[in-house]
Amino acid sequence: MQKCVIIMNPNSGKKKKINNYHDFYDILRKYGYETDMIFTKRAGDATKIIQGLDDSIDLVISAGGDGTLNEIVNGNMKRNKKLTVAPLPMGSTNDVGNMYGLNKGVFENLEILLNGKQKKVDICFINGTPFVYVACLGDYIDMAYATPRSLKKRYGKIAYIMYGIKQIFNKINQYDISYKVDGEEYEGTFSFIFITNASRVAGQPDVYYDVKLDDNMFEVALANVKNKTDMIKMLVLLNTMDVKDIPDITYYRTNNFEIEFKDKLKTSWCIDGEEYKEKTKKYVFNVSQEMKMLVPKENMKKLFKQK
Repeated sequence: MQKCVIIMNPNSGKKKKINNYHDFYDILRKYGYETDMIFTKRAGDATKIIQGLDDSIDLVISAGGDGTLNEIVNGNMKRNKKLTVAPLPMGSTNDVGNMYGLNKGVFENLEILLNGKQKKVDICFINGTPFVYVACLGDYIDMAYATPRSLKKRYGKIAYIMYGIKQIFNKINQYDISYKVDGEEYEGTFSFIFITNASRVAGQPDVYYDVKLDDNMFEVALANVKNKTDMIKMLVLLNTMDVKDIPDITYYRTNNFEIEFKDKLKTSWCIDGEEYKEKTKKYVFNVSQEMKMLVPKENMKKLFKQK
């Protein structure tokens, strides 16, 4: 039999009742896997767990939210032999899982995954730190990581709205930056910065209509939002237009992006829903295809290049 390890974050997202963890073992056995389950206890555990796994492991299932998947990918990228990872969404927002079409119950999603295919995926980096689908900066962005876990477990997605209301009267900060795209130099003033490798971000589907997760590229969106009215208009347009077609958004598709801030950052970057605490003036973004993910067949034609 093949070998599988489930890295389970029992604290992810809105509290879900799993009556019998043996259901995981039964389903995986049906698909030819001998399975171990390891529970995380604190932040960073998932990274250490996958780093310590034997090279003979055929599949690692990330049972948690986008942050758990981020930790697992971080640990996997530090290994000499990269293991195949599968995202099993159990968090509050589950951007990655929903992008792949995993929007059913936990065990139904598990079977959908196990009927999927292994694909090489783009893994992006910010100053050498991997992230799976988004690195973003700007006001309100901290809702993803600053919303208390107790609220997220109790209320799910609504918890972010509850936390965001507290910031509604805050001023929108802007950043003067210089940046390079494929060696070409530019300057500008922006309030929101998104580097993504996804079609879904912060619960918003179809942010990009033509994104591919294996094209060795990522998308850059620099938004010039001056006030709350502009921000609301932009959010409305996101429901009807591709990001790159929205006025006041500067868009690039690249695999080589550098950004330098003229002033000190007023908040932290958010990567895959978690706080990236390194604060400097210069950030370098690049991408590699060093690992595989087991992904459902449902959205494969939409999200991957067709050979």
